[in-house]
Amino acid sequence: MHLSLAQIAIVVNDYDEAIAFYCGKLGFTLMEDTIMSATKRWVVVSPNDGNGCQLLLAKAANEEQASRVGNQTGGRVFLFLHTSNFDDMYSRLLEQEITIVRPPSTEAYGRVCVFADCYGNLWDLIEPAQ
Repeated sequence: MHLSLAQIAIVVNDYDEAIAFYCGKLGFTLMEDTIMSATKRWVVVSPNDGNGCQLLLAKAANEEQASRVGNQTGGRVFLFLHTSNFDDMYSRLLEQEITIVRPPSTEAYGRVCVFADCYGNLWDLIEPAQ
């Protein structure tokens, strides 16, 4: 039996704002944007062509959910984005004026920096060590 993590839901304030950040600034691909109702859409983005884990952008539907936007993990790094070219991706973060929380460093597991998405969720950008 093979299991894989297909999607992770991230609570956002606005679908289009989140798409603009993830697809426009980070370069993710919009995999699906389906209208479910007058207030709900099924929006999925992926850092690649859809292979691997994807993000489900879930618009906050009530005050409790809205209180979690940008702080889904209590201030810890939430998501880990691997790259095969750290320098190019880091340059993209800078060019897109994405907030760098911790500058690049070299660790035993690879090159890493911490950045914040448009809501304040923390991400590790990692080029794994060979």
